[in-house]
Amino acid sequence: MTAPLDVLVVGAGPTGLALAAQLRAYGSRFRIVDRSLDRVRESRALAIQPRTLEALAGFGVTEELVARGNPAMRLRMHLPGRVVTLPLFDIGLTDTAYPFLLFLSQAETEAVLSEHLATRDVTIERGAELVRLEVKESSVVCRLRDGDGSQEAVETRYVVGCDGAHSTVRAQTGIGFEGYAYPQTFLLADLEVDGLEPGAVHTYLSRAGMLFFFPLGSPAGWRMLAMRPPDTPELEVELPLLQKIADRYTDDRLTLRDPAWMTDFRLHNRGAASYRSGPCFLAGDAAHIHSPAGAQGMNTGIQDALNLGWKLALVCRGDASEELLGTYEAERAPVGRSVLRFTDRAFSIGTSSNPLIRFGRTKLAPRLAPLALRPPGLRGRLFRTVSELGIHYRRSPASTAGSRPPRSGPRTGDRLPDLPRGLQARTAAPGWHLLLSGPPPLWPDERLAPVLAGQADLVAVHRLDGQSPWPGVVHGLVRPDGYLGYVAQGADLDGLRAYLDRWLPTGRH
Repeated sequence: MTAPLDVLVVGAGPTGLALAAQLRAYGSRFRIVDRSLDRVRESRALAIQPRTLEALAGFGVTEELVARGNPAMRLRMHLPGRVVTLPLFDIGLTDTAYPFLLFLSQAETEAVLSEHLATRDVTIERGAELVRLEVKESSVVCRLRDGDGSQEAVETRYVVGCDGAHSTVRAQTGIGFEGYAYPQTFLLADLEVDGLEPGAVHTYLSRAGMLFFFPLGSPAGWRMLAMRPPDTPELEVELPLLQKIADRYTDDRLTLRDPAWMTDFRLHNRGAASYRSGPCFLAGDAAHIHSPAGAQGMNTGIQDALNLGWKLALVCRGDASEELLGTYEAERAPVGRSVLRFTDRAFSIGTSSNPLIRFGRTKLAPRLAPLALRPPGLRGRLFRTVSELGIHYRRSPASTAGSRPPRSGPRTGDRLPDLPRGLQARTAAPGWHLLLSGPPPLWPDERLAPVLAGQADLVAVHRLDGQSPWPGVVHGLVRPDGYLGYVAQGADLDGLRAYLDRWLPTGRH
């Protein structure tokens, strides 16, 4: 057996691919394996949230994702006798370069990430299945089985299960997966639809049920999502069945044709009892599965990976303390629980057969929504929640406010906004980034040298002068995932030095 890997990534969906991209950026020794012989060709997840686009920008893939996708800007609610159009993203957001929901099939997202890894000499080992893992004193021994039945023992310091709802890593470590299945069956298809206005999300609300069409572009023009009517036999999904449901749910003359793929599926709402067991971690669907309400699933998984990847990399390099790995669950498990609650409530309201809820869904909500969402401020708050721009880690052990936190601007634990525009690009390179706000003469090299002693190669310094998210003299430390680990007002750097001593002590001489 060769020298241990740093990390074995199990699963090459969007979560595993994002984790591999970050590990590669930090020079980690890792392998990524997947039991499937090929990446998905179906669309499955269909939208990328603004925060995910920001988080992936540092790898240089976001512009390609945007080029392949469709940024829909409005929702058309089709009601009996009328159509209500809601503008979704005209809310004047200035702190992100991506103020829209990008519709792009999971197949395309995986293709872009796979191509990125290929250009960096990362091989995705397909047809390699994890069959057993054994935790030793200082490593994990994993047994992989190839398609021909041959087996290989792989020793690694850490294992990350990005292997989906039926995660082998989760099962092997004995982590519970608590929750329940919904009783409804859903139909999903990527196809062409004649009679729909392009560039919008279409939802049909009727007593019969709810029908959605999302603009895709590839592998087909539209994604159709509908709940199978209870009186419909659960036979193989075919185009005539989808056309029958579309005719039943809408008075519009829609013609469905040329399906790229079709399927039916059941939904679950489940969360892992823990995101970690010793040297083994869970991310993405291995840690949480839920309804597609709000397009949260794939995005939450990618952000799990990007929260964990740099921490594993720095610990394996000896540049950070083992304590840093404990912040992964502390930060991401609350996000996962919040997504489970949000999607469950939205799904229950959208599918309930209760007469009162159905009346509110089909009669009241369509009439009140345009009025309620008219104020840009309310739309902005809703968009920040769904877009995941509002995720923060203010209660994390790795978020420390200085003795004099600034009274305005982003707080410790917040995402670094892209304000002024281009600030995120300046801090996208791997590593930590120290932002110094105020006149540059306040920040001479001789003031910074003792604070960064032994860590100059880990922390990039940016003197912002007048281009700062904070007024006045402020210094803030941006973590490798784009969140603020430390913020303080003034030029006293003792608090910053204490923060670095705690989280990057191995870099000290």
